[in-house]
Amino acid sequence: MPTHVPIGFKLEDLRPTQMTVGLREVEAKRRHWRDADDTERTLLLRRHVIPAVIGPKQRAYIVDHHHFARALLEEDAGPVGLYVLADLSDLPKGEFWCFLDNSHWCHAYDASGTRCDLADIPKHLSDLADDPYRSLVGALIRRGGCAKSDKPFSEFLWADHLRRRIDETLVEQDFDAAVEKALSLARAREARSLPGWCAAGGDGL
Repeated sequence: MPTHVPIGFKLEDLRPTQMTVGLREVEAKRRHWRDADDTERTLLLRRHVIPAVIGPKQRAYIVDHHHFARALLEEDAGPVGLYVLADLSDLPKGEFWCFLDNSHWCHAYDASGTRCDLADIPKHLSDLADDPYRSLVGALIRRGGCAKSDKPFSEFLWADHLRRRIDETLVEQDFDAAVEKALSLARAREARSLPGWCAAGGDGL
């Protein structure tokens, strides 16, 4: 059964279950952490208890909050608490990853949106690659272009949608312009099947 685990897991020991993060998002969370006082930092840690599963060799694999965990790691924030969803430590490595994959607890897609082998998922948070489109989705959510969703890896679905429609050069060289284009694309009916689509009126209907 799910259980709360006392604060005490070292960030450098946590294993990711995806291949990428948006480094702009990570940097934003780093700034938030740096600007927060001790009270606000405590609240942040309580609001973002990291969900994880326990895998082979009793290692903790986080299944969400990768951006927050990566930011805390880079800020040398110290140990964190986990919310353990399942103890799968008795499973052999191959069966463990198969279980995660079929439970939507891992996302083996690289920064180009290409499906990779489960074995290609990095072993450390510091090795997660940058996907600028994942940062673009974060900005899109903050601007109200789409809503956060409980659907697993919904932000990556949006990232892949935008990746096919916005040139990477624009994302890298003029992020604000890319956000404006993403807002327009998010209102279109073409995006209505994506989780969190919230167009109302205008060209969205």
